[in-house]
Amino acid sequence: MSKIVQGIVKEIIFQNEENGYVVAEVDTGEEDVVVVGYIPIINVGETMSFEGRTTVHPIYGEQLQVVSSKQVIPVSLEGIVKYLSSGLIKGIGPKMAEKIVEKFGMDSLDIIRYNPDRLTEVSGIGPKKAKDIAETYEQQREIKEVMIFLSQFGVSTAYAVKIFKKYGDKTIEFLRENPYRLADDIAGIGFKMADTIAKRMGIDPKSPYRIMCGIKYSLTQYNLEGHTYAIREEFIDRTSKILGVDKSMVEDGIITLTINGQLHQENINGNIAIFPMPFFYAETGVCKKLIELSATSFDSSNLDIEEEIKKIESNEDIDLAENQKEAIKQAFKNSITVITGGPGTGKTTIVNSIIKLFEGQNLKIGLAAPTGRAAKRLTETTGREAKTIHRLLEYSFSDDGTGMAFMKNGEDPLSFDVIIIDEVSMVDILLMYHLLKAIIPGTRVILVGDVDQLPSVGAGNVLKDIIESGIVNVVRLTEIFRQARESMIVVNAHRINKGLKPQVNIKDKDFFFLQKKNQDNILDTIKELCIRRLPEFNNYDPSKDIQVLTPMKNSKIGTINMNKELQSILNPQSKEKEEKKVGDKLFRVGDKIMQIKNNYNIKWKSKDGLRDGEGVFNGDIGYITAIDEEEKLLSVCFDDEKYVDYDFSSLDEIELAYSITIHKSQGSEFPVVIIPLCWGPPMLLNKNLLYTAVTRARELVVLVGMEKYLSMMIKNEGSLNRNSGLGFRLKRIMDEELLSF
Repeated sequence: MSKIVQGIVKEIIFQNEENGYVVAEVDTGEEDVVVVGYIPIINVGETMSFEGRTTVHPIYGEQLQVVSSKQVIPVSLEGIVKYLSSGLIKGIGPKMAEKIVEKFGMDSLDIIRYNPDRLTEVSGIGPKKAKDIAETYEQQREIKEVMIFLSQFGVSTAYAVKIFKKYGDKTIEFLRENPYRLADDIAGIGFKMADTIAKRMGIDPKSPYRIMCGIKYSLTQYNLEGHTYAIREEFIDRTSKILGVDKSMVEDGIITLTINGQLHQENINGNIAIFPMPFFYAETGVCKKLIELSATSFDSSNLDIEEEIKKIESNEDIDLAENQKEAIKQAFKNSITVITGGPGTGKTTIVNSIIKLFEGQNLKIGLAAPTGRAAKRLTETTGREAKTIHRLLEYSFSDDGTGMAFMKNGEDPLSFDVIIIDEVSMVDILLMYHLLKAIIPGTRVILVGDVDQLPSVGAGNVLKDIIESGIVNVVRLTEIFRQARESMIVVNAHRINKGLKPQVNIKDKDFFFLQKKNQDNILDTIKELCIRRLPEFNNYDPSKDIQVLTPMKNSKIGTINMNKELQSILNPQSKEKEEKKVGDKLFRVGDKIMQIKNNYNIKWKSKDGLRDGEGVFNGDIGYITAIDEEEKLLSVCFDDEKYVDYDFSSLDEIELAYSITIHKSQGSEFPVVIIPLCWGPPMLLNKNLLYTAVTRARELVVLVGMEKYLSMMIKNEGSLNRNSGLGFRLKRIMDEELLSF
C-alpha cells in the first residue's frame, strides 16, 4: 500500500553519486523515518515529500521504499531556518538564516528569489552578499528542475550535475532540441547512453542528429579496433545496421559531417577512406614532421666515429657486432634512426652505447617509453632517468581549464639534443603526433622497438609504417648473440616469428608446453603451477614472480575468471584481511592489482617517506596494503615502492592482476610467464600475440593448453591488418622524390 511521508531531511546516511540511490533520515515532526530509493536530488535541511511503500529490512528495520519524491516549500519558520542554514546557499549559515527569517518570516524565500535587494535590510548583508545569495538560490532551483527532468530519462545524479554545469539554465531547452549533443559534450556519455535518453524522450530514430551521432560512434569503434580510418562502402553498410536506417541516410550524414569539417574523405590505395579529423590531422602531421626532421644532416667530419666506438668497447668491456656498430653510426649521422630487432639481438647494448657516445659530446639526452613499466625498465637498463612519453611532454591540465593537454608542443618544444624512445611498437598515431610536434629540427631522434610485437592498443601501425616507407634510416638487428642463444625463450620467440613451432620440454631449459584437452584442465593446471609446482621448482613467489598472460578477458581462462580463481587460492578470504566489493570486482588486502589508465595527478609517497610525487600509469602493478572503510580509502604499494591511496570512487582505475591480457603486458617483463592456449576469436589467436607473450618472460615460459591452437596462432597473420594511411602518405612522398631525379 502506497504511503506519503513529508518532513525535513535530517541526515543523508548513504548516497551513490552515479545512480542517485539514497538512504536518508527524515524528521516528520512526529518521528524519524528512513527513506531509501533513487532520489534525483536531496540535501540536508530541505523539506521534501516522499511517496512509496513501507518495507522491513532484516538488519536496519522499517524503511520507506521511495517511488517518487519532490521538494516542498517549508511551511514553518523552523523549516525555513533549517533549509537556509543547511549550507546549500552560499553566504547563509545558521545565524544568518535566523536573522533573515526573523526579518521576513514566511516571506523569506520569496524575498531571496524575487526581491533580493531587500536582503540588505538584514544586518551583515551588503549588496554583493545579497547578490551572491540570490544567484546561489536561483542556481539551486534551476539544478533541481534539471535533475527532476533528467531523472525521468534514467540519467544518474552524477551525469545530471555534469550536464547542468555544461548547459546551465539552457539544459532542458538544449536537450529537448538535440539530446545527442550529450555524446559530444559530456565526458562519459557516449552514443549509446545518448540514444537511450533520446528514445525515452520520443526523438525520431531517423533524426539527422541521431544519424550523425551514430556515424561518429561507428567510426570510433573502428578506431578502437586499431584503424585510423574506415573504408566507405563497408562503413556505410555497418553503420546502417547499427542504426537500423537506410544506407542513403548514412550517406547523407557522412556528406553533412564532411562539409562541417568533422570527417575527412580521400582515396587511399583505390578505396575511399573516411577519417575522424583528429586521426587525419595526426597522420598528416606525423608525415610532415618526419620529413621535416629527416631533412637535417649532421657534420661528422670533426669526430672519428670508429675510434669512439672502440673507446666504448674498451670502457664497457664489450665486443659490438657489425650491425650494432652500424646502428651507432646511423644514430650519430642522421636526424631520425629506427633500430628494430627481436629479443637477444642487442638493442639494450646499442642504446647504452649511443648514450655513452652522445654524453661524450656533452649532448643533452632525453629517454622515454610509452608506459610506466617500459620507462622503468629503460631506467634500469641505462642507469638514467626515463619518463613516460606523456610525462616527457608534460601532460597536465590546460591553462584554460578545458581539460588535459600536452604542455610541450610546437610552441614550447623539448630542449634535448638527442631523444631516445623505447618500445615504439606501442606508440599509436595520436601519441606519435604529439611527440613529434614537440621536437625541433636539429634534434636527433632514435626510435627503438620490435616491429614484430603487437601493434599499439591505440589506432595506427606507426613503427611498421615508418619502417616500410623507406623515408628514414632503419637498422634491423637479426643476429642472436651467444648468451641469448642459450635461452629457449629467445630461440623460440624467433622461431615463432618465422612461423615455426617452438622447441619445448627440453631438459634443464626454460620453455615448456603442458598439453591439456579442455578449459577446465587448463585452469586446474595453471592453479597447480601457481600454488605448488613452480614455487617448488625454483622457489618462485606465486604473486610476485609468476604472471599469467591470456589472449582475452572472457571465457573460463580469460582474465576475469582467472583472476577470481587465482585470488581464491593465492590470497584467500580471511578475517584478518579487509575487503571491498566494487560491482563485480572484489578487492582484498594482499591482492595483486594493475593500474589500467594513466592518472597523472594522483599523489604517491615513497616507502621511507622522504620522497613524494604524482602519477600512476597504465600497466603499473602493485599490491593492496590496506582497506579503510571509515576513510573510504584503498592503499596500494606499487612495485617501485610508491604508496598510493585510492578513494573508493576511483577504484575503476585498478583491477586484479594475477592474470592480465597479453596486450596489457606490452613493455613489461616477468620472471615466469604462463600462457593458456585454447579456442578464442581468430583475431586474438595470432602469431604477434603469441610472440609478444613469450618475449615478456625473463626466466621461464610455460604454455598450457591444446597443440592445435598453438599451431593456429603461429600460422595466423591475417587478422593483424589495420587501416592506416601513414605508410601510404610516406610512400607517396618517397615515390615523388624518386621521380624527381
